[in-house]
Amino acid sequence: MSKKSIVARQAKREKIVARFAEKRAALKAEGNYAALDLLPKNASPVRLKNRCQLTGRPKGYMRHFGLSRLMFRDMALAGKIPGVKKASW
Repeated sequence: MSKKSIVARQAKREKIVARFAEKRAALKAEGNYAALDLLPKNASPVRLKNRCQLTGRPKGYMRHFGLSRLMFRDMALAGKIPGVKKASW
């Protein structure tokens, strides 16, 4: 489990990115890079990090499910993810 402050910081960045998305796209389209520099640094989507929705773990993230590999395995074995079963051949 990640520290709550790290997860909160990530959530704050996601809100800021969403708030400035249209403005950033318009400034990039017109090529006004001086105005882009005046936007907050956290408004850039590059600063976002994929994190597990349950634990906040940044490593071993599975994009299709939005979970870390550890939580994915626990939930898959418990049958909580529809359509996923353990491989057997």
